[in-house]
Amino acid sequence: MATPSRKTSTQSPLASKRALMSDPSSEVPSKKKSSVPPAAPPPLPSSGPFVEGSIVRIAMENFLTYDVCEVSPGPHLNMIIGANGTGKSSIVCAICLGLAGKPAFMGRADKVGFFVKRGCSKGMVEIELFRTSGNLVITREIDVAKNQSLWFINKKSANQKIVEEQVAALNIQVGNLCQFLPQDKVGEFAKLSKIELLEATEKSIGPPEMHKYHCELKNFREKEKQLETSCKQKTEYLEKMIQRNERYKQDVDRFYERKRHLDLIEMLEAKRPWVEYENVRQEYEEVKLARDQAKEEVRKLKESQIPITERIEEMERQRHILEARIKEKASAIKETSQKCKHKQDVIERKDKQIEELQQALTVKQNEEHDRQRRISNTRKMIEDLQNELKTTESCENLQPQIDAVTNDLRRVQDEKALCESEMIDKRRERETLEKEKRSVDDHIIRFDNLMNQKEDKLRQRYRDTYDAVLWLRNNRDKFKQRVCEPIMLTINMKDNKNAKYIENHIPSNDLRAFVFENQEDMEVFLKEVRDNKKLRVNAVIAPKNSYAEKAPSRSLNDLKQYGFFSYLRELFDAPDPVMSYLCCQYHIHEVPVGTERTREKIERVIQETRLKQIYTAEEKYVVKTSFYSNKVISSNTSLKVAQFLTVTVDLEQRRHLEEQLKEINRKLQAVESGLIALRETNKHLEHKDNELRQKKKELLERKTKKRQLEQKISSKLGSLKLMEQDTCNLEEEERKASTKIKEINVQKAKLVTELTNLIKNCTALHIQKVDLILQNTTVISEKNKLESDYIATSSQLRITEQHFIELDENRQRLLQKCKELMKRARQVCNLGAEQTVPQEYQTAFQDLPNTLDEIDALLTEERSRASCFTGLNPTVVEEYTKREEEIEQLTEELKIKKVELEKYRENISQVKERWLNPLKELVEKINEKFSYFFSSMQCAGEVDLHTENEEDYDKYGIRIRVKFRSSTQLHELTPHHQSGGERSVSTMLYLMALQELNRCPFRVVDEINQGMDPINERRVFEMVVNTACKENTSQYFFITPKLLQNLPYSEKMTVLFVYNGPHMLEPNRWNLKAFQRRRRRITFTQPSQ
Repeated sequence: MATPSRKTSTQSPLASKRALMSDPSSEVPSKKKSSVPPAAPPPLPSSGPFVEGSIVRIAMENFLTYDVCEVSPGPHLNMIIGANGTGKSSIVCAICLGLAGKPAFMGRADKVGFFVKRGCSKGMVEIELFRTSGNLVITREIDVAKNQSLWFINKKSANQKIVEEQVAALNIQVGNLCQFLPQDKVGEFAKLSKIELLEATEKSIGPPEMHKYHCELKNFREKEKQLETSCKQKTEYLEKMIQRNERYKQDVDRFYERKRHLDLIEMLEAKRPWVEYENVRQEYEEVKLARDQAKEEVRKLKESQIPITERIEEMERQRHILEARIKEKASAIKETSQKCKHKQDVIERKDKQIEELQQALTVKQNEEHDRQRRISNTRKMIEDLQNELKTTESCENLQPQIDAVTNDLRRVQDEKALCESEMIDKRRERETLEKEKRSVDDHIIRFDNLMNQKEDKLRQRYRDTYDAVLWLRNNRDKFKQRVCEPIMLTINMKDNKNAKYIENHIPSNDLRAFVFENQEDMEVFLKEVRDNKKLRVNAVIAPKNSYAEKAPSRSLNDLKQYGFFSYLRELFDAPDPVMSYLCCQYHIHEVPVGTERTREKIERVIQETRLKQIYTAEEKYVVKTSFYSNKVISSNTSLKVAQFLTVTVDLEQRRHLEEQLKEINRKLQAVESGLIALRETNKHLEHKDNELRQKKKELLERKTKKRQLEQKISSKLGSLKLMEQDTCNLEEEERKASTKIKEINVQKAKLVTELTNLIKNCTALHIQKVDLILQNTTVISEKNKLESDYIATSSQLRITEQHFIELDENRQRLLQKCKELMKRARQVCNLGAEQTVPQEYQTAFQDLPNTLDEIDALLTEERSRASCFTGLNPTVVEEYTKREEEIEQLTEELKIKKVELEKYRENISQVKERWLNPLKELVEKINEKFSYFFSSMQCAGEVDLHTENEEDYDKYGIRIRVKFRSSTQLHELTPHHQSGGERSVSTMLYLMALQELNRCPFRVVDEINQGMDPINERRVFEMVVNTACKENTSQYFFITPKLLQNLPYSEKMTVLFVYNGPHMLEPNRWNLKAFQRRRRRITFTQPSQ
């Protein structure tokens, strides 16, 4: 890398130079390891052709491609030349970042840390700017880890804001494309809109106040629009408010008319309680007088009842004495009656004893008659049993018959036990067969479920193929030879984890294809399914010669060293036509499957085995040999997850299970037939067993009958003897009973005499009691008469007392009502307990009626009138009043807004005059220069101030129109209409037009000539040299990787060469003067040679 020095003559494109170089390939770049900025030469004095703010020196350390580099540009045109990648644009980045520009301005990276050289933790950029009061040195240290920067101004620490202020004070705008155009932003200049171009031009070459005035105008115009909108809205709203109040005015008048009626109603309702109170008070006085009269009458009636009360009390005392004597007599009668009753009870007990004796005698007589009858019956029964015993045969003749029947019965039972044992064995055999049948059925169901899973996957993914399978199963009789269902249904993986290899090897179209052995069968199938049913299905023909058992070209044992464990064919089972087709079409017998070890040795496998297709654990490799170079080319793809073949159904095992099920059913049928025969045999033996048992029973009964008869006769004789011994003397029993009855009758007669005497005493007592009752009745009658007289007097007293109570209650009620009416009347008038009725109420009450009827009639009338004012709402009046206030407020606000609007319009007019006229002059000057540059290139171009509406200041813009051919019209410069070279030329000429008008200290243009053709590049370069090398022009940086030959140069321009490479000299070995002396010596010695 190099830091060039100064200019050359225009005779040669090569310029003298001095440079500091370093090897960019060095891993440890040379740099100073201090935290303060590196020492820099003292600021240059304020002299020479440099303008205020020009760059005097650029120093970089560990920045992009540079280890250490220092550049000293000239005051006019600085042309930086170097091959691509040497570090030209790094100088542009250093200028931008060193002057507080953002990384995004260069369009390279968004973080400042990315600009530090790779492998370094810190970098540094230092810019020295010319200033008449003393040069300004800005240093920026960049920390990669923190992505932060330290700033120094003239070796003193500062912050970025202070640096930005110092840079802005010198009118340096690294973010303005009209002043600073990096390589990665060249294309964006043409993309600038007219508005953005105007803003950039104003900032670049306009007076400082021009952009400020433009911004003020835009703000003023925005506020003017807001005020106009606000005034318009407020005016419209004010008119609506006034119109609405006019509509509601009549309702407000009606509201106040109704209020007058309501006020009168309120006054009538206020007087009504007072009138009602007065009426109740008068009624209270009348009731109080009547109550006092009733009280006096009650007193007189009570005094007249005292003699009657005394006589009634005397009669009551006599009644009590007589009732006491009656009770005494009743008590004596009761005592005598109880004695009589006792005597009667004793007599009844005696009668009962006589009856019991008679009943006992009758019982003994009946028992004796019954004993004689039982004796007679027993004798007759003994006689019958003895006759039967004589007729019974001897039991010795029956024993041989019983023994013969017993032997037959034993033989039948043995045969029956054997039959039942055979039946048990048959049932066990049947249970075993049924258990086996259930197990086989379960296995078949599981196979069917697995097959259904495969068919469900087929139906969900390929519905047409599934429908075709159903049709095939119902129409197999239409085909001559075997037809296999889709391959994905007929393939059964031996291990599900290997399904991914088959699915990745066989395309899905063939996986869902039907396999035929006969061409005619396939045509019949496709005609029916495709043509008639419109189903999208695939069909293939198996080879005539089977490939199913074809051996692979290489033995698997030879491949196991590479990790291969099988060929694809051995991973699954399939019908012979399917396997033959897959071997023929996809060579599954030639494609090996390996493991992860295979993938680790894949290069060796490819080179040594020359296999065309290889599968590892997770990848598929396809190996081809180039037809031209005979090189081996391999490609690998990751295996997709298996979707269809993960479900395995062993059809051979299912067929075996079906055959096993048929055999079980046959055995079950044979066992069932045997059971039926055994049941019949057992039934016959059971019947024979019952017959023999019955016969044996009859013989045994006959054998034991004689012995039973003898036992019965003996038992009956014993019973007869006992009955004959149990005798009874009836005559003696009758004599004893008669004697006891006579004794009881004597006792009974004595008791009857005593009872007669007691009855006589009781009768005398009853007569005395009746006499006392008659006396008591006379006393009670007289007492009742007196009580009747007392009751009559008491009734009148009660009526009088009740009348008194009612009058008193009425008095209390009226008194309470008076209090309530007084309280209500005071509440209606808002009066306290001690306040009198105010004078205004008394005056108003005088004009109102004095009776309740008149008041009620007037109230009804006024309420009827008030009710006529319907649809009125108190809120209408409130809103009306509120709206009146709001109208006044809005009117005042509208006046203020209009005054403010006029003020803004005056400000706009003043600022517009200060801004627009200088701007038009400035644009005219730019247009003059721009048109001149284009005309010198035999092209045309112009610049004008463009706007659609003069009042829309934010829509003002600079429009560039160009034409490069005489046959075309002027067209606006856009990113799409012109070519890249034409846009570069237009951009460059526009910047040159700004050069002489520019008030910025320097301008940077990076590789803008790349898209130009040689003619335009030469013309533009000549204009740049002529314009940038004039007196009093700002500094200009022109970066390019190449130049045309024989270009014109100026003495004022500086050419900076940037070299880079592994053979560069160290910076401390660079000596420009020694190189120049050596060059002169070589030049002087060449002629002599």
